[in-house]
Amino acid sequence: MGKGESSSAGAGGDRSERPTSRDVARLAGVSHTAVSFVFNGRAEGNLSAATQEKIRKAAEQLGYRPNAVARGLRRSRTAVIGLVTDHIASTPFAGALVRGAMETAWQAEHLVLSVDSGGDLAKEDAAVAELLDRRVDGIIYAAMSLRRARVPAGLHRTYAVFANCLPEDDSLAAVIPAERAGGRAAAKALLDAGHRRIALVGGLDDIASAERLRGFRDALRTVGERVGKEWIVRTGGEISAGYEGALRLFDGVAPQDRPTGVVCYNDRVAAGVLHAAARLGIDVPGDLSVVGYDDQEHMAAHLHPPLSTVALPHRAMGASAARLLLDAIETRSAPKVEVRRVECPLVSRASVGAPPAGR
Repeated sequence: MGKGESSSAGAGGDRSERPTSRDVARLAGVSHTAVSFVFNGRAEGNLSAATQEKIRKAAEQLGYRPNAVARGLRRSRTAVIGLVTDHIASTPFAGALVRGAMETAWQAEHLVLSVDSGGDLAKEDAAVAELLDRRVDGIIYAAMSLRRARVPAGLHRTYAVFANCLPEDDSLAAVIPAERAGGRAAAKALLDAGHRRIALVGGLDDIASAERLRGFRDALRTVGERVGKEWIVRTGGEISAGYEGALRLFDGVAPQDRPTGVVCYNDRVAAGVLHAAARLGIDVPGDLSVVGYDDQEHMAAHLHPPLSTVALPHRAMGASAARLLLDAIETRSAPKVEVRRVECPLVSRASVGAPPAGR
């Protein structure tokens, strides 16, 4: 290339280098400043709609993309947010939460850089430090299950939001499922079908179990019903827990003394209840109605019968956490320290029917 020659080819020609904003300006027949206005978000009020469209078409024809690093330096941002998680990469719900955060970030022209610590606290601190060194605009901390979580060292040095967990010192904004309302919805599905003899099976010593039980009791109180301790069967969170809990409620118990509906801690527990019911010759939903919790992908809809369940809103939580963070980045103001609860919707399928006649 001779001295004074342009470093880029003309419009439509072969080019060995990335097209520049000056190339776009030449092709569109506008000033370089006009192109900068369009790609720096300052076009409104400065350029006509027709001029903006001409510039965007020229950029598309050339395959031009703004330099994110340079733009970030001008705006004191990198257009990247961090996502630090505990064990979430190994759970069936991880994809939905991460996808919700990534989609929301992408719409705001941000990327998400994700690090899974495997539950190692030292790795969490190191991940936060590394992300801060990379000058991310903010960080989401997400947990596998609803719990009170330690705030990783250094997290207060940037904008931060917790997702599916609560900071143990209540110092940061958090987005979590509306578990109490979800428990109410699960019980209400049975109440609305006419059931009054309702048990709860499964559960752990955790926030979700306590909140869902509160919602379960709320719903029963609306129809003047209470449930005895013998029908609250805390056996755990796996299929075996549901099987064991159902045997306690039904094996050797006369039909008139059994519950006609069961709310389960999660879909795995519900699968165990369905297995026990089949072994005992109890028809679902003819003799017994069952409601799960989670709407676990590749499971709830494929049980026999397909399971009515309350969906955990992982995608919506990821999106909400990202939106909170992006708003903070845009306004340069930390998110309000509060807990946002995201609705857990009921997904109705074939495992709920009317109670047996006379019961």
